[in-house]
Amino acid sequence: MYKNKLLFLSLTLLIIATSCKKQLNVGNPNSPTLVQDVTNESSLAQFAQGASYWDGFNNANAYNWLGSGYFSLNYSYSELLGDMVGSTDANESVNTVNIPLYTILDDGSHYPTSNNEAQSTLLRTINTRAETAAGYNVVYYQWCNMYILNGAMNVLLAEIPNIKTLTADEISTFEAWAYFWKGYAYSVIGSQYTAGLIVDTGSAVSATSTTNGNYQGRAAIITASNTWLNKAATVLGGLSASADYSTVIGQLVPAAFQGTPHGGAPTTTQWIHNINTLLARNILVNKLNPFVNQTLGGTIAKASIPVMASADWQNVQTLTASGIQTGDPVFTATSTATASLYGVKSGNITLMAAGPNGDLVFQPGLRLTQNYNAGDLRLSYDYTASASDTFYNDYFSTVYSLINAPNASHGDTVVYNYSDQTPGAYETFIAGSWEENTLMQAEADIMLGSSETGLGLIDAERVYQGAHVAATAGTGLTQTQAYNQLVRERRVALFGRGLSFWDSRRWGWTYDISNGGGSYGNQMLLYTSSGPVMYKNVTFDYNFMDYWDVPADELELNPPTGGTASVTTNPNY
Repeated sequence: MYKNKLLFLSLTLLIIATSCKKQLNVGNPNSPTLVQDVTNESSLAQFAQGASYWDGFNNANAYNWLGSGYFSLNYSYSELLGDMVGSTDANESVNTVNIPLYTILDDGSHYPTSNNEAQSTLLRTINTRAETAAGYNVVYYQWCNMYILNGAMNVLLAEIPNIKTLTADEISTFEAWAYFWKGYAYSVIGSQYTAGLIVDTGSAVSATSTTNGNYQGRAAIITASNTWLNKAATVLGGLSASADYSTVIGQLVPAAFQGTPHGGAPTTTQWIHNINTLLARNILVNKLNPFVNQTLGGTIAKASIPVMASADWQNVQTLTASGIQTGDPVFTATSTATASLYGVKSGNITLMAAGPNGDLVFQPGLRLTQNYNAGDLRLSYDYTASASDTFYNDYFSTVYSLINAPNASHGDTVVYNYSDQTPGAYETFIAGSWEENTLMQAEADIMLGSSETGLGLIDAERVYQGAHVAATAGTGLTQTQAYNQLVRERRVALFGRGLSFWDSRRWGWTYDISNGGGSYGNQMLLYTSSGPVMYKNVTFDYNFMDYWDVPADELELNPPTGGTASVTTNPNY
């Protein structure tokens, strides 16, 4: 699939088109030009496919990388900061970025007795170009990939008018593709960084995207995401179910990613469903809904984002009602035996957490597994809990490891599989999923006073993943108890999809206890002078930076203009 020279051409040329200006020397001056190679619908589709999947989600776009793709490192940061996994590896700072400020053990004692270094101090210490080159600058990687993806789409939009043989429906399909991925890229930037750049100009002649130094706050970046996603939906809404659309979308989605359990080439309606799910996500993960110490409400001081209002919940409810439906294909990626987008053993956080713990980069943690309800087959089918596999790592010691194998059926359902290193077996969710959409809809229902409706959706999602646990609807749960079920289910159902940190942040858990945050009632296995002790009511004060500063690589090579330097660092840390 990726052996076609056009796919690699997009990477070679477009890597210079982005904000990652340190790579200006990357590229072969003898390579054919974009205009020479892309001359018809078929070659434009090949270019567009490579410009999205390869440029956006390959790991060769940065200095150093843990794993073998966008999802192995950037998704791992989310799972680390959401306290779903731990690591002892120093690569890309994965063993230090998630260290809490302190914990309070069951007996009320503090561990450690003196606070650890605040995460904000670590992030700013390693946010230098030298640390990027050394492979330790956490904030660099996601920024780099998303602006490469955005820049590639700018060049695609500039090239579309040059292909004079395209029909109107073919033009609209290519435009929708570019709009969608631009919206996706801005969504990631605006959900992770305190500021970003709006870069919307590209050249097909030079195969570059023109950046600027006008840094804008994260809210403006989310607005840009919504703008491009809505533009994609508008274009798709004007398309007929034509053969031209079907032909082009069938070429844009890689063949290896079609025909999988969840991947495929969507119809225009199904694609709009995917867009609505991302629009709902943009609202949900960028507003607070504090749920600290099993209590809805509360105030988080020094947060970068406001609290969800009733109108926000209503918007989420409306969008998810027209979001991803059962049977809709979604945007996924799988490994392949040759020329794969990512490695079969190292392309995703969950693939890297499968097998005996002593051999792994990441170990699934107790703050993940404590969220499964009694009898959940996803826990018993997907994890081992062997004493011989116990792994000690300070705050992140665990008795669980993921099983690297397909899951058997249970009755008439297949239990959801978190990790299978067989080529093509494991699907990575790039954008939204039916589970995410359903759980967002359930959350909106609960927060708008329809807890029974929300619980019914949670039960349906658990059935979908083969959990085989007792239903919660009709059991008389209060709104707070219903919300607790929602939280627990998001933690386990969406594990490995790059959402865990954003969830922990919006629930208030990642904020300093002194500011109203913290995570309560947790399990922690600690190896003490008397041997291992399993604590069951531990409080974590993470004190994590809620939105990252702009990477130093960007700021030094693309200095702020127009007095915008002040927005490039998070003022609350």
